[in-house]
Amino acid sequence: MSNISATAVADLRKQTGAGLMDCKKALQESNGDYDGALEYLRKKGQKVAERVADRDTTEGCVVTVLNSDKTAGVVLALCCQTDFVAKNEGFTQLANQIGKLAFDHNVENVEQLNALTIDGMTVAEKLVEQTGKIGEKIVVSELHRLSGERLASYIHAGSKIGVLLSFKDGGKAGADEFFRGLAMHIAAMKPSILHYSQFDPAFVARETESMANRIKTENEDLARLGKPLKTVPQYVSSLQLTPEVMKAAEDAIKEVLKAEGKPEKIWDKIVPGKLDRFVADNTLLDQDRCLLNQFFVLDETKTVEAAVKAFADSAAIVAFRRVSIG
Repeated sequence: MSNISATAVADLRKQTGAGLMDCKKALQESNGDYDGALEYLRKKGQKVAERVADRDTTEGCVVTVLNSDKTAGVVLALCCQTDFVAKNEGFTQLANQIGKLAFDHNVENVEQLNALTIDGMTVAEKLVEQTGKIGEKIVVSELHRLSGERLASYIHAGSKIGVLLSFKDGGKAGADEFFRGLAMHIAAMKPSILHYSQFDPAFVARETESMANRIKTENEDLARLGKPLKTVPQYVSSLQLTPEVMKAAEDAIKEVLKAEGKPEKIWDKIVPGKLDRFVADNTLLDQDRCLLNQFFVLDETKTVEAAVKAFADSAAIVAFRRVSIG
């Protein structure tokens, strides 16, 4: 093997970020040829990548990148296997570098991102190189691009959850702070869609049966403990609460009031509250999955939809993207 200078090793390490011994080995194997050493390190990375291909990547960091006027942005997750690597400064820098690359090239998904060029190679090749260097599987697991009149962003502590939110401010001051609070809500409450009207009816039907069975099972345990039972829902989404269903619910409430001997002249003061309760008991899927139908974590007396309306009559949430790791 040829003699390899410390300067050559240091230069290769600076270029690739690989360990000193790996850089020395690469130069020795390529007889001091710099391009050959780079190819050696890339092949080494591929071998490591093949070995760890089936590993779970449950750690990493989420980053967001927005333009200066906050009308467009990307959110992506760069994943690895251990928290130790995820918290490494170099890993975080790589995530931000890839995030900026994705934003600058207007990519919409991971496949487009992986085909971009970074440091003289594709992003996919760069991740393989980093896998070889670190010894852990490294992938971009998710990427979304969002644009609109205004965007809010939020990265949860630990950088494992990130949110982009597109909104209309309704012309009211304080919108950035208010909608950042809504982005925090999205991070915490994990909605999957904006409004119940986006549900597939077949999905709602399956969830109705599943939720009813789950609550019946919970009630068996509550009964044994002598605790109040939960109401078993007939429905789980406002998608199911047709005018006919609501009319039947109102009629049933009035029948109960009549049987209880409540004077008919005060029914109009009682019925609305009981109907609200009926809706609350029979829209549990909406409250779980639909952002606008969830109760706002910063004001649990209001749904998100009501909170936005209270902030400004013409304010609105247009769209959101949530990315999480683990």
